[in-house]
Amino acid sequence: MNAPHKIKQFINVPPTGGDGGDVVVYFIGIGGIGMSALARYFKTKGATVTGYDRTVTPLTQQLEAEDIDVHFEEDVNMIPKNADVVVYTPAIPSTHKELIYYKQNNYTVVKRSDVLQWITENSYDICVGGTHGKTTVTTMIAHMLRDSGYGCNAFLGGISANYQTNFWSSNNNVDVIEADEYDRSFLKLSPDIAVITAMDADHLDIYGTLEEVENAFVAFTKRIHKDGCLISKYGLNRAGDLTATTHYTYCYDNKEADVYADDIKVENGAYKYNVISKHWKLFDVELHMGGLHNIENSLAAITVCKYLKIDDNKIKNALKNFKGVHRRFEYVLKNSKHVLIDDYGHHPAEVKAALTGVRSLYPEEKLTVIFQPHLFSRTNDFADEFAQSLDIADEVVLLPIYPAREMPMEGVTSQLILDKMQLPQKQVLDKNAMLDWVKLYKPQLVIMLGAGDIDVLVQPVKEILKS
Repeated sequence: MNAPHKIKQFINVPPTGGDGGDVVVYFIGIGGIGMSALARYFKTKGATVTGYDRTVTPLTQQLEAEDIDVHFEEDVNMIPKNADVVVYTPAIPSTHKELIYYKQNNYTVVKRSDVLQWITENSYDICVGGTHGKTTVTTMIAHMLRDSGYGCNAFLGGISANYQTNFWSSNNNVDVIEADEYDRSFLKLSPDIAVITAMDADHLDIYGTLEEVENAFVAFTKRIHKDGCLISKYGLNRAGDLTATTHYTYCYDNKEADVYADDIKVENGAYKYNVISKHWKLFDVELHMGGLHNIENSLAAITVCKYLKIDDNKIKNALKNFKGVHRRFEYVLKNSKHVLIDDYGHHPAEVKAALTGVRSLYPEEKLTVIFQPHLFSRTNDFADEFAQSLDIADEVVLLPIYPAREMPMEGVTSQLILDKMQLPQKQVLDKNAMLDWVKLYKPQLVIMLGAGDIDVLVQPVKEILKS
């Protein structure tokens, strides 16, 4: 979709520090992680930015603190009638009153992916896709480019712990973008460098089958610029169909990959290792982020930096001071009595990676998992796989399914996963009962997992464990 002339002109002008003229942008679903990054982008360039969201969250409160007006009632009397462009997220229902008003009155109404397409048409683009791992890899790359002085604009799917934001701008016309496969959004991007972290079955409400998911990723690689580079996890199914002029693979423990980790040690809760490529070596790398899967994520980010010819010491220093992403294997509490980790994992492979990561760091401790399944369709599609992943733990508390955009499905509840688990210590509790259970038993090593509203329970659990 072509951008309206006024917006196109606006996008192509470098950041001015705040004079966007009379450009007005309205966001329906402004509190979403991807939407808020775009809202911050337009605000940074000086546009008037406002939006709607369903509920107040820490992110909407931050946007309001940045002088972006947000309202929480579905009300056409509260929306700007002079909007130059209206951006909505696919999570917004088609019956939304504000969305209907703008469409019926012939405003320019577009999805978030359309706006990302406009922004990235005239920049050097590093696009990170994958059914899991992409937020951490995107944030790592963006941080390493920023920290090293290379510079980039960052559009992230999580809040960087180093900078407390999901967006920043730079005078260097390089964009680092989380390429979202949901709703096939990433097929509107044209990467100079593409990263693919995983191609597992997910979003089957959109794709229907694993084959269709894989077809979308193959199509994504066909959008890489003629002289571009693809960096993909070693061993992906359909790897032979992924096309790019330059193609590197990475894997944390397989020496058949183009890039792998070697001599991995754990020292004081940090990983130390060497990175070996067929073309270069990087010794004494240090990562202060838990989870063996994050060593693998770092290999993708390091390979991007090496491709961009960033100095080795700058790469190592940047990775050493990388603090991670909020809700991605994030230590919320870590003292002599209790460890509490918060993670966004909501796919069986992500759950397995997170729990394996905890096990690698705390092999002797009893591992308690509090997991909130996300979506009825995903729970139904992957109940067996969720059960197998959760069985890695010693003890599991399942919360009721978070529905997000879905209506309930008959016979699909958290009990479906519980019944398939082999683990003896397992139960389904609602939120209040879970907090009472934590008060009673005060488990020592806890990881809270899920992409729904489980995040609002993390601080209460932390306070119980601290008390």
